[in-house]
Amino acid sequence: MTESTSDTGLDIRGLILVPSVITLGITLLRLVGELEHWSPLFFSTAAGGGMAVVGISWLPIIFGPYFAVKLTRSGHGASSVWKTFGLSLLGMVIMVAGMIVGFAPQLKFPGKEILGIVLVALGPTMVTLGWPALFQVLVAYGYAARIPVAILMFFALRGHWGTHYDGLPPNYSAPTSFFGEYMYVAFEPQMIFWIAFTVVVGSLLGTLVTAVVFRGKAAPAAA
Repeated sequence: MTESTSDTGLDIRGLILVPSVITLGITLLRLVGELEHWSPLFFSTAAGGGMAVVGISWLPIIFGPYFAVKLTRSGHGASSVWKTFGLSLLGMVIMVAGMIVGFAPQLKFPGKEILGIVLVALGPTMVTLGWPALFQVLVAYGYAARIPVAILMFFALRGHWGTHYDGLPPNYSAPTSFFGEYMYVAFEPQMIFWIAFTVVVGSLLGTLVTAVVFRGKAAPAAA
């Protein structure tokens, strides 16, 4: 299946508005639930989130396909969904490799963290080679989702709220100053890793759902 691609008339703000509001609402609900000590199954305060049910990390699984189908129907589809799927897989591999190179304690060499961050950031850019419009939308949604979390974590770390937003990983050995902690556990993960995760996961699921929805159908003309 082949779809037409055009950036003309691409309304990124309009496309991500409702998903971003939903995501912000879930973020605030998660905060309230942790502060009020509601069920740990849904609102875990463990560092990293403890796989709690209420959270935003799983939303790209839903919004990736939502964005992909909406883009295709408006004439901003991929030149080939399967090419984009393959590029998304490649991006995932590069991203995971970056995490291993940069942060696995077994690997030790000068500049490894910088190299890891570069690889994590590079991974999702593979999507642009197959579906530039989807990449742009997922990046925009990713920052709309994660900037509020980064701001929230600043105050949580500052005030020691006892939530997962200010929880430090077990055996934490990175910088101990407030600024160092914030950069290491909040800013860098939210602004780099989670954006990369949003793009590659959203693209992987988006291409698969699009292939199913439009199988055997002619793609809309370019916008």
